[in-house]
Amino acid sequence: MVQTVDFFTPIVDDPYIYGQIAATNSLSDIYAMGGRPVTAMNVVGMPEDVIGLDVIHEILRGGADKVLEAECALAGGHSIKNPEPIYGLSVTGLVDPSRMITNAGAKPGDVLILTKPLGTGIITTGVKRGITSGEIVMRAIDIMSRLNTPGKKIAERGLVKCATDVTGFGLLGHLISLCKSSKTRAILHTANIPVIDPEVTRLIEEEDCVPGGSHENFKTADKNVGWAEIIPQSMKYILSDAQTSGGLLLCVPEENVSEVMAILDDDASLTRAMIGRILTADEVGPLITVV
Repeated sequence: MVQTVDFFTPIVDDPYIYGQIAATNSLSDIYAMGGRPVTAMNVVGMPEDVIGLDVIHEILRGGADKVLEAECALAGGHSIKNPEPIYGLSVTGLVDPSRMITNAGAKPGDVLILTKPLGTGIITTGVKRGITSGEIVMRAIDIMSRLNTPGKKIAERGLVKCATDVTGFGLLGHLISLCKSSKTRAILHTANIPVIDPEVTRLIEEEDCVPGGSHENFKTADKNVGWAEIIPQSMKYILSDAQTSGGLLLCVPEENVSEVMAILDDDASLTRAMIGRILTADEVGPLITVV
């Protein structure tokens, strides 16, 4: 049995979409462990004097629809009064102990595969500032609402032993934690790293649109990273960007890459980008090399 809980404040104006994104984000932790979600419970905090029951209903409907899509049972939940809205799920899942995925099992030679493009933190910050186009917002919403269901299929076939989902600490933060837990290093190839839209780079370079959490992520990660001179500051922020409902970062043994890519191909909603590789630990060099 694997369990997780996650919730956050609204990042979009539409209550139904907010519910969908929050539920997708909560379910992702189970998929990142290779689990199959079985039951979910709502975690709700709302300022009832500000938000009406119709809006709360739409948030819960969005979450319920994602739970249904995940073939999971919604088993009630708990609500409280709160000064600002929060919503998420507590999720219970099942996984074969011999097939469980952790963030501590990476091996030198493993190929790093990312299942969603980066940039949601920067885009949602642009939404709050009113400087983001509607098209890119809809693209980000679509990505944040995609379930990471291939994690379950990949684990059930025993193809991967190590993975993490990419959320609040950004790609670099989660990869650093994975490498420390696995006693390995990694190299990332920025040319292969998917970004939601070129506008993400423009928002950083022209609008200084970088959320506070992503700034902190970069400062924390920087001391563990060796940057090639050609890497612009905008890409450093993208790699550190705090993601909402991000993708899975899979450490795939070379012999299993083709099968894992085929599983990701079957789910056309997800990306399948080979972005780097796990390396042997080196006490002298940086934990992560970015080229």
